[in-house]
Amino acid sequence: WRGSMVAFRPKDKASVFVSNSVTQIEKRGYPAGCPHVNGFKVDNWKQNLRVIYQCFVWSGSAETRKRKAKSCVCHMCGAHLNRLHSCLYCVFFGCFTKKHIHEHAKNKRHNLAIDLLYGGIYCFVCQDYIYDKEMEQIAKEEQRKAWKLQGEKYSTWEPTKRELELLRHNPKRRKMTTNCTIGLRGLINLGNTCFMNCIVQALTHTPLLRDFFLSDRHKCEMQSNSCLVCEMSQLFQEFYSGHRSPHIPFRLLHLVWTHARHLAGYEQQDAHEFLIAALDVLHRHCKDDNGKKANNPNNCNCIIDQIFTGGLQSDVTCQVCHGVSTTIDPFWDISLDLPGSSTPFWPLSPGGDGSTLNGESHLSGATTLTDCLRRFTRPEHLGSGAKIKCSGCHSYQESTKQLTMKKLPIVACFHLKRFEHSAKLRRKIITYVSFPLELDMTPFMASSKENRMNGQYQQSVDVFNDNKYSLFAVVNHQGTLESGHYTTFIRQHMDQWFKCDDAIITKASNKDVLDSEGYLLFYHKQFLEYE
Repeated sequence: WRGSMVAFRPKDKASVFVSNSVTQIEKRGYPAGCPHVNGFKVDNWKQNLRVIYQCFVWSGSAETRKRKAKSCVCHMCGAHLNRLHSCLYCVFFGCFTKKHIHEHAKNKRHNLAIDLLYGGIYCFVCQDYIYDKEMEQIAKEEQRKAWKLQGEKYSTWEPTKRELELLRHNPKRRKMTTNCTIGLRGLINLGNTCFMNCIVQALTHTPLLRDFFLSDRHKCEMQSNSCLVCEMSQLFQEFYSGHRSPHIPFRLLHLVWTHARHLAGYEQQDAHEFLIAALDVLHRHCKDDNGKKANNPNNCNCIIDQIFTGGLQSDVTCQVCHGVSTTIDPFWDISLDLPGSSTPFWPLSPGGDGSTLNGESHLSGATTLTDCLRRFTRPEHLGSGAKIKCSGCHSYQESTKQLTMKKLPIVACFHLKRFEHSAKLRRKIITYVSFPLELDMTPFMASSKENRMNGQYQQSVDVFNDNKYSLFAVVNHQGTLESGHYTTFIRQHMDQWFKCDDAIITKASNKDVLDSEGYLLFYHKQFLEYE
C-alpha cells in the first residue's frame, strides 16, 4: 500500500489482504504471527478483549461513546489524542506519540496494547502491529455489532469462492519491483495534443483511479463507442499491460472532441482546461444514481467525485454587526494567483525570517505553494462597490470574504495561474514557485480558522494527520503563451520519478521535479478512511 503512496488504516480492505496473506503463510508452514500473544491468552481473555473493543474502540452505542470520551485519556499526560493505546493486561491508557504507553509496557512488562482508534494490536517486543487469527475474528465481530448499533451497513471486503478458486488455479503473480516499468508508457502526439497526453499520464498514475479501472468497476449504460469512461478503462488496460511501445490515443481524442466541442481541432489547448473538461465528461458518463448517500460536496457517488471533489467554504462577514454568512461549494481544483500577475499578491514570504512551513524554506526569497495558499485563504475586504445585504442589519453593508477548505479531496489539484488574459494584456507568468513533496493542508482548513494569527498557523504534530498529502504528478509548460509544449513528471514508486514527454519517458530525480516551473500540481492524501 505504501508503494501507492496511500496508507490505508486497519479498518479497511488492507486488513483483509493482510489476513488472507497470513492465512496462506500459516498453511504453508511458516511462523504463524507474533508468539507473544500466547501470554495474553489465559482465563477469560476472549471476553476481556471483547469488552475492550465494545467499550473503548468501536463504541457502538451513544452510552459507550460518552464513556470513551470521558475515560480514554493518557494516564500520564492527560491527552485525548496522540494515538491513544490501552494496555491489554491492565487498566492503563497511554499515548503512543509521546511513548507513554511504551514506558508502561517496559516498566510492567505488559507487551501488548490496542490502538483505541483503529483497533490494531501492538507488540512492544516485536515493535510492530501484529496479526492473530482469533483476535482478528473478535475485532471483526465487534466492529460489525457496533456498525449495526449505529445503523450503518458497512461490511469488510472478502474474496468470493469464485475469486479464491481463480487465485488457486493461477498461482503466478506479477510483482512490482523497484525496476518495474509496468504502468510507464509513452503517448504519440497526434498534432498539438501534448495538452491531452500530459493529463492522461497524471490520471493513469492516480492510485485510486487506477485501482478502480483495473478492477473493472465501471458498468456502462451507454453505447461503448461513445462512453469516455469505457475508453479510459481501455487506456488503463493498455498502460498496465506491460507493453513498452508508445500508445496512440486516437479514440480518446475523438471522444474528447465529441463531448467537449470547445477542445475540438488541432490547435494547442490549455492542459488545465482539458483536465476540467475530462473530469466533467467522466463524471457525467459514470454518474452513480443508485440512491446511496454520497460523502462529498457534489453529492455524487461516481469515482471522479469520490477522488477529486472537495468542499470550499466561503464566509462573508458583515463589518457592522459581524454576522457571518457561510456557503460551501464543491471543487475539483484550486486556482492560485502568482506574484507578477496584475492581481496584487500577499504575502510574498512570512516575515522574511527564513521560517519553514511544509518543508519550504524562504531563505532564497522564492514564493512557495504555501504562500499562494495563504493568499487564497486570507480575509479579503470587498469594499464599498460590492456591498451585500446583511440578514442581521437588513441593509446593504460592506463586508469581508474568506475562503477555507471545509472538506479535502483525496486528490488535491493545484492550478498555478501562469496564463494571464485580460483586455490589455496576454502573457505567461514565469515566476518560480517552490512546492514540497509532502504538503500539510491543516492550516487552510475551516476547522483551523480560529487558530489563525496574522497569517501564521499552528502546525499539527499528529503523526497520523489526515490532512497530509504526497506529490505524485507535476504538469509543466515550456515556451510562451502562443507557442509551447506540455510535459509531466509522474511518481511510479515512493522514490522514483519519471518525465513523460509525449512518446518519450525518461527517469528523473527529486531535484528535477522540485526545480521545475510547475503548472498543475497533483497531491494524494497519505491516509484514507474506510467509508
